[in-house]
Amino acid sequence: MSFENLFSKRATAIKSSVIREILKVTARPEVISFAGGLPSDASFPVPQLKAAFEKVLNDAPQAALQYSTTDGYAPLREWVASEKSKLGATITPDQVIIVSGSQQALDLIGKVFINEGDKVLVETPTYLGALQAFELFFPEFVSVASDEEGLDAAQLTAEQAQGAKFLYALPNFQNPTGRLMTEARRQALVAKAREYNLLVVEDDPYGELWYTAAPPPSLLSRMPERVIQMGSFSKILAPGLRLGYIVAPVEIARKFEQVKQATDLHTATLTQRAVYEVVKDGFLDEHIPNIRKLYHAQAQAMLGALEQYMPKSVTWNQPAGGMFLWLRLPAGVDSEAILKTALARNVAYVPGVPFYANEPARNTMRLAFVTVPEDKIREGVKVLGEVFGG
Repeated sequence: MSFENLFSKRATAIKSSVIREILKVTARPEVISFAGGLPSDASFPVPQLKAAFEKVLNDAPQAALQYSTTDGYAPLREWVASEKSKLGATITPDQVIIVSGSQQALDLIGKVFINEGDKVLVETPTYLGALQAFELFFPEFVSVASDEEGLDAAQLTAEQAQGAKFLYALPNFQNPTGRLMTEARRQALVAKAREYNLLVVEDDPYGELWYTAAPPPSLLSRMPERVIQMGSFSKILAPGLRLGYIVAPVEIARKFEQVKQATDLHTATLTQRAVYEVVKDGFLDEHIPNIRKLYHAQAQAMLGALEQYMPKSVTWNQPAGGMFLWLRLPAGVDSEAILKTALARNVAYVPGVPFYANEPARNTMRLAFVTVPEDKIREGVKVLGEVFGG
């Protein structure tokens, strides 16, 4: 029996993640993978998480294992609000919704805001997971010019902004490029958002992962009245927790809460309580610097290997934080076509094409470096240099 005719329009249109498909190949132990956007498992605070889960189950087992409120565990929401308020804007707990990872936040944003044909503004390129989440609601994506300094709001026109539901941006160490939006660009974006009465979705899973200097103040801190900020514990604790949060104006937060009720009732009670036990007394202040040190060393290993092994025709950026860098091959070279050759030599990367909503640059690719040991980084980059014509 074929079920194709029973599938909804949304289910028929959905496509598998290119990255997930590549990761099936990279599961082989001999493959050096620069493909997965995974945090290093060396950064996971296993003892602290183990102790936190045990404490919660010892102190409040019934409450931890019971259904809970849709908006999230109150002490954790209060913690998020307090942390965000330290950065310039006054945030209250009723502006915070705890979600099952940032991907659920993207899904909720799509459900709340996007009707078929609605205009959504995105960076060039942008996060593949956001494109996948929003595509389920059949928007019209409008690409906003971006470069090494991040999204260029000076190029955002009134015609592009007219009728747009929101602009989706990753200012800090963007996935896929690793770019950091400069202070000047942030100021320009705030001015344009106010001029065009534009709602901005600020996705910030990497903001704490800076190497030597913290990024400029967030968009949320500058205009909390028109920013939805997404955050995650995946990159600073562990992705298996599946825990994130949304900070939004109260009216929008309540709508997210209503939609989440129909989605999963609430995020896992036990996980929320355990994470609160881990973070409530300042553990992240000592933990995150260790992640920064680890990722900085791996970024330097990647940059050094690229400098040594890449042909002069290949260029790349110098990330100041995060987990990725963006590599550009000569014009006319297709990174998707070359991937098969690289995989045959047991090295994987993600071609740039799926990160573009419109008019992809086929000669681009994302390299993720934080899960690869430094000696393997050098070995893998050497192979890529040979594949690319070095």
